[in-house]
Amino acid sequence: MIEPIRLERLNRKDAFRYMGHKGGGISENLLAIADECETALLKAIQPRMVYRVFDIEKNENGVEIKNTPLIFKGRDIANHLEGCQRAVLMCVTLSSETDKVIRSYEACGMEKAFVADALASAAVEQVCGIAEMLIQKDVGEHYNYTWRFSPGYGDFPLEVQRDFIKVTDAAKRIGLSVTDTLILIPRKSVTAVMGISETEIPPKRRGCSCCNMREKCEFRKGGNHCGF
Repeated sequence: MIEPIRLERLNRKDAFRYMGHKGGGISENLLAIADECETALLKAIQPRMVYRVFDIEKNENGVEIKNTPLIFKGRDIANHLEGCQRAVLMCVTLSSETDKVIRSYEACGMEKAFVADALASAAVEQVCGIAEMLIQKDVGEHYNYTWRFSPGYGDFPLEVQRDFIKVTDAAKRIGLSVTDTLILIPRKSVTAVMGISETEIPPKRRGCSCCNMREKCEFRKGGNHCGF
C-alpha cells in the first residue's frame, strides 16, 4: 500500500523561477508574501495520488493500453514508450482546498494570488516526484522506468484526459475530474505516463524540443527553462 504523501516545505527556488525571477536578491516584500502564501498552502494541501499499471502494445494506431479504451496517439509518446512492455498511468492532485486558497488571494489582489499559484505549481511537481519514487518502490525498483510524460507534451493530445481519468478511477479515488475544455479539476493536478521495461531503456528526449509551448515560452525568451 502506498504511504501518504506529505509536504513540510515548498520548493521556493522553482516557485520563484515560475514567477520569472532570474536570480539575484529577492525583495523583503516578496519574501514576506511567499511566507504567508506558503503557510496557507501547507495547511490546505492534501496530496493524493492513484496509479495503475497496464501492458502496452505499439501498432499502426498508436500505443494501445491493453484492456482499456485508451490508444495513445502521437510520435512523441510512442518514442517515449519505445522498448517498454508496460506503462504506469498516474494521477496526482493537491486537493480542491488548494484551489480555494488561490481563489481567496485572487479576491484580495493579484500579487498574492500570483505567488500562491507559483508555489502551488512547485508543490504539485514536488508531489509528482515523490509519487514516482513511491510507485517504483511499489511496482519494483529492479525494473527500468522512463521519466513521466503528460498529455499535452509534444504531440501527445490532451483529449486522452477523459479516458485517462476513467481507467485510473481517479474521480472516485482522489476526486480528480476533467472539464469539457480538458482542464483538470482540482487545477493543481497532473496526469502522466511512465514506461516500464525489464531491459535497459535508451535515453529519452526531454526538454524544450518536445514541448508544445516552446515557441511562446517566457522561460525560453529569458534564456531559462522550466525544468521539464
